[in-house]
Amino acid sequence: MSDNTNKPTSQQEMPSAAQTTVPAVSHEDIRNFIPSDGCLDGKTILVTGAGDGIGRIAALTYARYGATVLLLGRTSSKLEYVYDEIESFGGKQPAMLPMNLEGATYAEMQKLENLIAKEVGQLDGILHNAGMLGALTPLEMYDVDMFAQVMKVNFTSTFMLTQALLPLLKDAPNGSIVFTSSSVGTHPRAFWGAYALSKQAVEGMSDIFTQETQNTTNLRFNCINPGGTRTNMRAHAFPGENPMSLKTPEDIIGGYVFFMSDESIGVRGQVVELQPKD
Repeated sequence: MSDNTNKPTSQQEMPSAAQTTVPAVSHEDIRNFIPSDGCLDGKTILVTGAGDGIGRIAALTYARYGATVLLLGRTSSKLEYVYDEIESFGGKQPAMLPMNLEGATYAEMQKLENLIAKEVGQLDGILHNAGMLGALTPLEMYDVDMFAQVMKVNFTSTFMLTQALLPLLKDAPNGSIVFTSSSVGTHPRAFWGAYALSKQAVEGMSDIFTQETQNTTNLRFNCINPGGTRTNMRAHAFPGENPMSLKTPEDIIGGYVFFMSDESIGVRGQVVELQPKD
């Protein structure tokens, strides 16, 4: 007869991911990570919002370290530009996947999974970078249609795409899913409305996926908070800010490479701030 003394007896007693998952490296190590040449060789990584800002730099950097990059975004001309940039420095041939996440259906995302399986044959990671700021206004005045739009782009479509691509990711030796959060997701702030709530939801989704998969798969789910970075979205959110006072996407990209490299195996359920406040 087995001894059940130390076994959890209810869902409430199950330990959370934060209790059971100990990072292999510190968050400071992740922020200061220096990738080694070829550390992403053999990997295929999908980047959403790949046509601009952090997504573009992440795609270029992943390619420089040996990955085959799948460029997903709503503007084909921007994706073509990134495609040409990768080819110009001899990176592995990328693929362009035009998709408007606001209007995309789950069926379209399942078709995307079939396309990747057929044409590429594997998927080792996703960087969920695409996002929408929405309005900076009190919740009581927030336009409900814009609220739904922000939640669809930042949260619902992220969930749908992750779920649709999970079969491919589970087949990878060590699949990595990286969500983009924000300081206002971890610590909600007045007037940030749907954007803050969508990022809170993303952090919760990462935690739940971690708890549900950590004992049965090699998948790892983590969140990155890039902090104040010189991007178009940041400029819209803080129009009076001097952009030259901010770090560029290139300055913080090491953390993005860390989570796609094998150095991050065993790191699960984390929310890493790439620019912590002093």
